[in-house]
Amino acid sequence: MIEKIFLFIMFLSVISVDSVLAADCAEVGKKVSSRQGGTLTRSTPIVRDGENMCVVVIVMPAHNGKKPRRVEVVVPAD
Repeated sequence: MIEKIFLFIMFLSVISVDSVLAADCAEVGKKVSSRQGGTLTRSTPIVRDGENMCVVVIVMPAHNGKKPRRVEVVVPAD
């Protein structure tokens, strides 16, 4: 019984860390999209080489009759 409780607590701690990282990535995505002048489409947390990173997808507005561009950048989650 104690093992099940311990595993449940570990599971909850992992979930809370991921949700905090996801919230941080949402803020990072908003900053990146406003800096680049595009619209934030997606901001996903990842771990690369042991570091927390965010994959940010932005749609840049069209110019001179061209189609909008999709830009994907990977930035630190800090």
